[in-house]
Amino acid sequence: MGKIILRLDRVMADRKMSLNELSERVGVSNVNLSKIKTGKVSAIRFSTLEAICEVLECQPGDILEYQKNEE
Repeated sequence: MGKIILRLDRVMADRKMSLNELSERVGVSNVNLSKIKTGKVSAIRFSTLEAICEVLECQPGDILEYQKNEE
């Protein structure tokens, strides 16, 4: 089984947006967004994902990536 990789840091860098700015615009705490950015979460609410995509003008697939296990 593979795993989901979070690419929020890459999308934020492409948009030249800081964690603080994204936090303010999305309405999610810096701590929670930082966990998403570093991939230290086991779940993300669709409402949070929708808000992030709205602010960053991206698709969920730009932030989430499926990586197969190489066995």
